Amino acid sequence: MSTPADPSGADLLERFSLKAFIESCLILEEGVAGARDIDLGMMMGGGLTPPPLARADQTGLDEMLARLDRAAGEWGEDFRPPTILRRLVNQGRLGVKTGQGFFPYPRPDTGWEDRPVKLETRGHVAIAWLDRPPANSLSPEVIATVRELWEDVRRRVRVLVFASASPMLFCAGADIKAFSSMAPADAQRLVDETHTLLRELETSSVVTIAAVNAAALGGGCELAMACDLRIAADSASFGQPEINLGIIPGFGGTQRLPRLVGAGRALELNLVGESISAAQAFEAGLVNRVVADHDLIDTALNWARKLAGQAPGSVAQIKRVSGAGDLDTGIAAEKAAFVEVFGSADAHEGIAAFLGKRAPRWGGAGDG
Repeated sequence: MSTPADPSGADLLERFSLKAFIESCLILEEGVAGARDIDLGMMMGGGLTPPPLARADQTGLDEMLARLDRAAGEWGEDFRPPTILRRLVNQGRLGVKTGQGFFPYPRPDTGWEDRPVKLETRGHVAIAWLDRPPANSLSPEVIATVRELWEDVRRRVRVLVFASASPMLFCAGADIKAFSSMAPADAQRLVDETHTLLRELETSSVVTIAAVNAAALGGGCELAMACDLRIAADSASFGQPEINLGIIPGFGGTQRLPRLVGAGRALELNLVGESISAAQAFEAGLVNRVVADHDLIDTALNWARKLAGQAPGSVAQIKRVSGAGDLDTGIAAEKAAFVEVFGSADAHEGIAAFLGKRAPRWGGAGDG
């Protein structure tokens, strides 16, 4: 009686790789976890780098489907391609080469390929891809680039989508290292310029959508709140952690957050400084819709195409009169308070503690 030959090392590696990918797809199909958390778990817990879903996007999902069809024929039904893989391939979402697979990939316009915010234009819709690793932090350079991008698109597109080129986070907030070297006057200038930009986004006839895929903290949350609509992936989270640094929100967090979630809930989030999940953000009214991680950009672009087809004059007037109030007065008060707190001893201690990875030692006293 003959016995099957032992599988070669290459066969074992292929089987292991394909099974890890299949199991990742099944976890995604069953709703146990989102694409981001699955790959993060595979990296941190399994040591797989790149992790299965991102690796499949790099390979090409059509190629992964062909490999699994061959494997199922050779090694059995355990290697049958998952349903979600067939669906994505049928939709033309093949990974990096098409700009969308399990994760989205920027396809920037000429001249924007190497910028910290990449512009991608699709007809009357533009995408501003935050792409400043590792945290997509809002440095002065990033703010200046968003300003340049805005001047480029504001009169030629009808919808602008803010998204992240990183699958692991949306925006971790302001650049703390840059903050640590700023004098109060520099902070005042940055706050003024950022608020002017965000108010232009709000008052323009261009509709803005934040497609939040992961953590939107501090300035990242404030950028999302300045957009007209917010769509969150299942694995997204939102927070205003500035108080943990001994400062306060400086890009509208004390003003837009109460208008979206109510005064009491906003006060809690700003004082406690803890993050909330996408589901909690939806329940509170902070986001308009929560979708599966891998459907986030498609959903945002579907909304964008719909909104781009609406009557421009009607869109402009709806934006102009909706929620009209004293936001500018509130923002002026926030800017003054931010600069005052930014110059305090507690602010210097909080930032130094953050950069030094230690607990802060507060010394300030509220009203005295």
